[in-house]
Amino acid sequence: MELLIVLLVTLLMLALVIGAGAFFVSRRSVDQASETLIEQPPAETEVLEPEVEVLEPEVVEPEVIEPEVIEELVRPRFRDRLGKARSTLSGYVGSVLSRSEITQASYEELEEALILADLGIGSTQEVLDAVRTRVNSEKLTTSEELMESLKSELVNRLGDVPPLNKSGEGPSIFLIVGVNGVGKTTTIGKLGHRLGGEGNTIVMAAGDTFRAAAAEQLETWAQRCGATMIRGSEGGDPSSVIFDAVEAAGARDADYVLADTAGRLHTKSNLMDELSKVRRVADRGAGSVVEVLLVIDATTGQNGLIQARQFAEATDVTGVVLTKLDGSAKGGIVFAIVSELDLPVKLVGLGEAAVDLVDFDPEEFVSALFDA
Repeated sequence: MELLIVLLVTLLMLALVIGAGAFFVSRRSVDQASETLIEQPPAETEVLEPEVEVLEPEVVEPEVIEPEVIEELVRPRFRDRLGKARSTLSGYVGSVLSRSEITQASYEELEEALILADLGIGSTQEVLDAVRTRVNSEKLTTSEELMESLKSELVNRLGDVPPLNKSGEGPSIFLIVGVNGVGKTTTIGKLGHRLGGEGNTIVMAAGDTFRAAAAEQLETWAQRCGATMIRGSEGGDPSSVIFDAVEAAGARDADYVLADTAGRLHTKSNLMDELSKVRRVADRGAGSVVEVLLVIDATTGQNGLIQARQFAEATDVTGVVLTKLDGSAKGGIVFAIVSELDLPVKLVGLGEAAVDLVDFDPEEFVSALFDA
């Protein structure tokens, strides 16, 4: 029994010794591994970039929107629009200025130039006589002084241009007269554009009832400038249409009535009767006739002057509107109108745009004709 106990104790001790040895060996391995981890730097971590699909931005062409063409409200200059008339005179003017002094040839060249420009023989003689008198009295000697004297005389003959009249009470009535084709209807449209742009209310009367195209053209202008349009039946009484327009203007408290009239010449007595009736009837309404504007085509020259005489005899013309002056090589018709008809040129057409109907400026006009 004792022997068995001794054997068990011996085996137990042996197991303890073996276990302790294994523990120390294992502990040493762990320590060595720790030392290895401490001594060795950590391996660099591989960074994997995420796969990103790079999308090129879509190139979109910008939408180009063309701006609306807005009519530039700039008054045209006479010099910019009177190239044809200036070129007619430039050769003569250059020849006169090429001389160091005033000679008889200088007067002869100026006479030819003024007649060619449609000043008229009578008006030309009167102008040059006045220039001679001034040259002699002031003892002028150079060609430059001669030309300045001529321009001064021409400006003086044109005189001061009165402004467009306006009624003190009720609508101001403008009667626009002249033969067909001179630009009456277009003149009314441009005048309406101008007056409307100044804040006035406009009524337009299609008094030329014998030409349907005139009423249609006037209606287009009325729409463009915001005017009220009054028209009658084709072939109807012009006086009735204009009277209705005046009444409509009075009811609407409008500022202006712009009345177109027939341009048929017929016989002289017929024309006088028709225009006289239109004038009388227009004055019976809510407003008063303050302007009777005679429209003349500048390109017709002396023929336009003959027409002007007939209309001036038919009704009390207050002023002239000279159209198509930019397309005429005969600007001298202005002087003939003023001197022979004793009528002021109040407005001139210098182009086709709505803003190209401008107040006549004598000094600017003469300068545009003669200055290089």
